[in-house]
Formats: sequence, C-alpha cells, structure tokens
Amino acid sequence: MLNQFDIRTDDMPTEMQSLLRAYPRDTWDAHPGFHEKTKHWLGAHRMFRQLSASVRKDTENYLNGDTDAQDYAGRLSYRGNALVGNLHGHHGWEDHSYFPELSAADPRFDAGLEILEKDHAELDIVLDSFTRTANRTIQLVQLDEVAAREEAGKLYGVAQTIEAFLERHLSDEEELAVPIILHHRLRG
Repeated sequence: MLNQFDIRTDDMPTEMQSLLRAYPRDTWDAHPGFHEKTKHWLGAHRMFRQLSASVRKDTENYLNGDTDAQDYAGRLSYRGNALVGNLHGHHGWEDHSYFPELSAADPRFDAGLEILEKDHAELDIVLDSFTRTANRTIQLVQLDEVAAREEAGKLYGVAQTIEAFLERHLSDEEELAVPIILHHRLRG
C-alpha cells in the first residue's frame, strides 16, 4: 500500500542529523532546556502513533470477525475523525508557526524542515484517501455487510500506510526539532 502514495521512505539527510549527534534522544529528558511545551508536542506525537495503531488494529479485528460491525463503525468514526482532524491541525500549526520558529533559530536545518513540510502535504493525500474509504466503510456497514468488509480491507491498507508513514515522519521530525530546541533553548 505504501507504493500507492508518493511518500518518502528514505532517511533524513546526514547533515540534518548533526545536532542529533550532540543531543541524542536518550538525553533529552535530562536536558535543562527540555521544557513542558516540548513534552506536550512529543505527547501529541505519541497520541498520533496510538490512534493510528488503534484504527489499524480495530480494522484488523473487524476483518477477522472479532468485532461487531456496528461497534467497529462507531470506533472507526470516533478514532478516525480524531486521527485525521488532529493531524491536520497539528501539521498546519507546525508548518505555519513551529517550523518558522525553528528556521529562525537555526537556518542550517531548513532543508530538513522542507522535507517535513513535503511529508505533511503527502500525508494530506493519504488522509484524504483514508477519510473517503472510512466514510464508505461506515455507510456500507448500514447497507451491505459484505461490501463493508471489502471496503474495510482497502481501509486496512491505508491504515497500515498511515501508521508506517507516521512512524518514520514523526521520528524524523522529533530528531530534527528537539535538538534545535535544546541547542538554542527555545520554547521555554
């Protein structure tokens, strides 16, 4: 399913990881510049990972016959809406506020920020596909159980794509942004 979308699978360029070498992930919590705002931002990322895993797992359970169709439709509606709405809001805020702040502090990493912004644009395409397929699945649960399962199979592939995409993208984003924040003592 990943190849259906034009999403980045390669690593962040090595030169975008120079501050990460100085501020490795396992030292962030102990750094005096690691403030609540950054912890909340990372918490939002944890929530996105959990929501995307839940949507995929719920769909898997439905396809395996372990979840009632109505229960699945309710979960999909709630969790899918939370995932899509919160991702759009979060990424919009990053593109228009957070990334410009990081760029102003250290323009050496603008190429990395541009990569992340392109990821956001590609993720919008994946989320649009997810939304359309999820809505069709929910509607079909009311109309035709066989067709609903078929559509849920398609949705499962898109949910896997979102989960894999977020794992790579969010890790890259964290490993670019947090070292800049720590190095320049931002967001205190």
